[in-house]
Amino acid sequence: MPPIAHLPLAIAHGVADAPSEAIAPEKIVAGAPAQRIANAYSSADQAFHCGVWEGDVGAWRVRYTEDEFCHMLAGRVRIVADSGEERIVAAGDSFVLPAGFSGVWDVLEPARKLYAVYEPTG
Repeated sequence: MPPIAHLPLAIAHGVADAPSEAIAPEKIVAGAPAQRIANAYSSADQAFHCGVWEGDVGAWRVRYTEDEFCHMLAGRVRIVADSGEERIVAAGDSFVLPAGFSGVWDVLEPARKLYAVYEPTG
């Protein structure tokens, strides 16, 4: 019997080997936050990605061109839309940020999340 070519891919819940990346200075609203991203999988057409993200305390502007599903593993984050509406998410919470969202990502406590991003190409 031939080996199975596509087994389920396990996604680690940590970013141990991921380098720390500073947030672009022009996006920073407060603090000096950095992030670590351990992308675990990207589709062949580069439209879908998933993995683990971890961020330090601080706030920065975001503008989403992609749809992103998130599941918080640790910490607390305040997400503030340009409209002024806000939501605090914490460990155990799951949510979606739709393409077109624009606002501020404010990490209140060091945070870690699983993410799945979809951005159609072409």
